[in-house]
Amino acid sequence: MIARPSTRLAAAVIALSLPALAADLVPVPKPNPFTPAKPIAPRSPEELLKVTELPPGYHLETVLSEPDIKEPVAIAFDGDGRMYVAEMRSYMQDIDGNNEHDPVSRVSVHCSSKHDGVYDQHAVFVDKLVLPRILLPLDKGRVLIGETDSNDIYLYTDTKGNGVADKKELFFQGGPRGGNLEHQPSGPTWAIDNWLYTTYNSYRLRWSPDGQTKKEPTAANGGQWGVSQDDWGKLWFVNAGGERGPVNYQTGIVYGAFNTKDQTAPDFEAVWPIVGLADVQGGENRYRPENGTLNHFTAACGGEIYRGDKLPAELRGDLFFGEPVGRLVRRSKVEVKDGITHLSNPYGQSEFIRSTDPLFRPINFNNAPDGTLYITDMYRGIIQEGNWVKEGSYLRKSVQQYALDKPTGRGRIYRLTYDGMKPGPQPGMNRETAAQLVAHLEHPNGWWRDTAQKLLVLKQDKSVVPALTTMAKTSKNPLGRLHALWTLEGLDSLTPELVRETLKDENPQLRATAIRLSETLYKNGDTSFAADVQNATKDQNGDVVLQALLTTKLLNIGDWKKTFADTISASNYRGVKEIGDMILHPPVQAAPLAMSNEEKKLYKEGEGIFQTLCAACHGLDGKGMPMVGAAPGVMLAPALAGSRTVLGWREGPIHVLMQGLSGDIDGKKYEGQMISMATNDDAWIASVLSYVRNTFGNRAGFVTPQQVAAIRAATKDRVQPWTIAELRATLPQPLANRKEWKLTASHKPKDVGLAIDGKPETRYTTGTSQVPGMWFQIELPQETQLAGVQLECLKSPNDYPRGYKLELSSDGEHWKSVATGKGSGPITDIPFAPAKAKFVRITQTGSVSGLFWSIHELQIFAANDAAMASAKPAGH
Repeated sequence: MIARPSTRLAAAVIALSLPALAADLVPVPKPNPFTPAKPIAPRSPEELLKVTELPPGYHLETVLSEPDIKEPVAIAFDGDGRMYVAEMRSYMQDIDGNNEHDPVSRVSVHCSSKHDGVYDQHAVFVDKLVLPRILLPLDKGRVLIGETDSNDIYLYTDTKGNGVADKKELFFQGGPRGGNLEHQPSGPTWAIDNWLYTTYNSYRLRWSPDGQTKKEPTAANGGQWGVSQDDWGKLWFVNAGGERGPVNYQTGIVYGAFNTKDQTAPDFEAVWPIVGLADVQGGENRYRPENGTLNHFTAACGGEIYRGDKLPAELRGDLFFGEPVGRLVRRSKVEVKDGITHLSNPYGQSEFIRSTDPLFRPINFNNAPDGTLYITDMYRGIIQEGNWVKEGSYLRKSVQQYALDKPTGRGRIYRLTYDGMKPGPQPGMNRETAAQLVAHLEHPNGWWRDTAQKLLVLKQDKSVVPALTTMAKTSKNPLGRLHALWTLEGLDSLTPELVRETLKDENPQLRATAIRLSETLYKNGDTSFAADVQNATKDQNGDVVLQALLTTKLLNIGDWKKTFADTISASNYRGVKEIGDMILHPPVQAAPLAMSNEEKKLYKEGEGIFQTLCAACHGLDGKGMPMVGAAPGVMLAPALAGSRTVLGWREGPIHVLMQGLSGDIDGKKYEGQMISMATNDDAWIASVLSYVRNTFGNRAGFVTPQQVAAIRAATKDRVQPWTIAELRATLPQPLANRKEWKLTASHKPKDVGLAIDGKPETRYTTGTSQVPGMWFQIELPQETQLAGVQLECLKSPNDYPRGYKLELSSDGEHWKSVATGKGSGPITDIPFAPAKAKFVRITQTGSVSGLFWSIHELQIFAANDAAMASAKPAGH
C-alpha cells in the first residue's frame, strides 16, 4: 500500500503529488469528444492494495474476494463471528442493466475454522434471491433477509447447522415495493433501544416474543444505503441521492429529522480522489477540469461509527463512509459542541483511504467482532444503476470511453488494521448461557455489547434480571450500565424505581438514557413519568434538557408547546434553542383546505414518499436543492413549487413519473436526472403527485390511481424518458392570453374579471346560494382547439359547483355540451375531448343553501400544439 505522510502534512504533499500520480495510471478525461481510451483492467486483491494509500501505520488486509464472493454489497456477523454476505449478482452486468431483477443473487456465509479471522469455510445460506439488501443475523442459524422490490422481511433458519437455510418464515409483511433499486431500504440495525431501523422507511420494527413484529412511525430518515449507531444509541444515516453525505443525525430519528446550518465544517462535502476518470452522473459540474477528479459527494454510502477496540483510539466515535464514485473512504471526525453534532474531515484536502484503481468501490462498513473495521468493496466498473447510464447521458459516454461496463462479477472484503495492534479473538456467543452474555455488556468493543444485548433479548431468560440490575446500578463502565438498562427494557423487566434512580445519576448521558427508557413505561401505562420528564427540562445539563423536550413532544405530555417555549427561553444551550425551535416552529406547508377521505389518504401517503425519497433532490420545501460545489444557481433538480409541469394537465406529471424526464428545461440544466418510477404501483404514483400538486403553495387537482393506470396502459411501450419540449407538445397547456378574454355571467357580471386577475385572494362570486341555471361565460380572441377548464376556489373552499355543464360554441349562439359532472372540492378539473371553440360557458346545475358559487382563478387549456403558441414561458 502507498504510505502517506502525517495528517498535518498530508494536504500539502498530496496536492503536489496528485496530478503526477493520477496521470501515471488514468488519463485526464476528454469529455467532448469522448475519445476511446485503454479499457480498465481488473487487478488482483494484492495488486489493488499496492495502489491504495492510507495514513501511516494503517493497512488493509483482504478477508474475502472472488470467486468466494461476487458483487458483495453488505455483510453482517452472527454471535459466533460467522460473516454473512449479501451478494447482488445481477447488478448492472451490462451497461443497460438487463435482467437485473432475475433471482440469481444470494446470501453466503463464511466461517473461520481456526477462529483466527481467516475465513476458510464457505456456504450459500440462501440462493435465488432478487438483489438482497436487508441482512441481520439474530441468533444461531437465524437471519433476517429482505430483497429488492419488497418491504417484506423473512426469517431464514439453518436447522441442520450446515450453513444452508432450510426454513423460511415471514417476519414482517410490508408489501411490494417499486422504484429504482437504489431507492429502497437497506440495513437494518438492531439499535440500543431494541428497535430495528432501516433506511428510507419512516417506521421502525421490533421483534416480539409472541412472534408479532411491532411497527411504529418515525420521521423520514433520509438515508439511502447503510445505517449505524454510536455508543449511546443515536442513529446515523448517509444519503447519496441528494449529494449531501451524512444527514439527520442531530437526534434520534424517532424524534424527528434535524439538520443545523453549520453541522459540517466548510468544504466538508468536497472530496479529494486520485482517480481522474470523471465517470460522474453530474457531468462537467461534478469534476475538477484540471485533473478530472470528483469534486463533491455524489454517492456517499455505507456509514458506520467506529466502536471497536483494536484500532487507534483516535478513530473511536468517528463516522466512516464510502464515496465509490471517488474511489475513496471518508473518515469524519465527530464532535459535539453545545448540543450540536459537527463533522469535519481531519485530512484537509485528502482522504483516509484513496485508491488509484478505478474499480475500487467501497460501499459498506462494519464494526467487526475482532475489534477492527471491515470494508465491503464491490470492485467493479459501473457503480450507478442503469437509469443514470441511459442513452445520451454524460455518464454512459464516460463508461463507454473506458469500457467500464466490462469488469463485473468480482468483490472484496477488507479488514482495516494498524501496526502493533492485533485483531481480537472470534466470539462464541451463540453457545453461551445468558449469564455469560451479561459479562459482554461491559466489553470495550461495541459490537460485543450490541450482540450480547440482542442475544439476551432474544433468549428472554429472566434469570439474569438481578445481575443486569446490579450492573445497571453499580458498574464502573457507563456503557455497561447503558446496555444493562436497555437489556432490562428488552426483557420487559425495567422497573420505575430503577429508571427514577438513574434519572438522578451523576452521568448526564445516563440521565438522558433514563428519560428515553421512561418512554417505554409511559406507553405501557405508567403516566406518572410525565412529571419526571417535565422536571428534567430544568436539568443543569443541556443534553438532558434536550432529551426531556424530545420525549415531552413524542409522548405529547401536557402543553408541550408551552414547555418548549419556556425551556428555550430560559436556556443558553445551543442544541436546546436550535433543535427545540425547529420542533416548535416547523416549516408550514399549506395543505388543501378540503379533502375527501380518499384524498386525505392519498395526500398522507404522498407526503411520506416525498419526504423519504423526493426531498433529497427537490428539497423539503419543494424549491429544489442547490448543487453544492457548483456555480451559483446550479440545481440538482428543479423546483416543484409553482412548476408548470406539476400544476398543468395532470397527465404531464404522470408521464414524468412513468418514463422519467431528461435534458434541459426552458434552457436550464439540472444535474439530477428524473428517472422512471414506473415500477411503483398506480396508488404510489397517484399519492406522491397528489401531494406535490397540493403542497409548497401549489393547488391543482388530485391524481387518482385509475388515471395513472390509464396513462400506464397508453404508454406501456415507451422506455425513453421525455424531454420537456416533447412532453409539452403532447399535453394541453393553459392559455396565456387571458387579458384578451371577454367575460360575462348570469350574476354580478361587473365582478367577472376577478376570476382571471391572477390574485388567488380575490374572487368572482354569485353573491347568492347556488341554484341551477347560474352561468359564467368566456369569449376568446379567436377560435382555439381546447381540451379542458379548471375552476379554483381555495380561499372559499366550499364554494365549488355542486354540479356543472360545460358547453362550447363558435359563434356564441349555437352550443354543444362537452362535459357534465359534480364538483367535490376547491379544485374542479373539467377535461373533455379536444374541440375548437371561441366561446366557453360553464353552467351550475346543482344547488346548496347558504353557499355561493365562487371562482378565485379560472384556467382554460388548449390542446397539444395549439397550446405552444399561446402558453406563457415559465419554469418547469
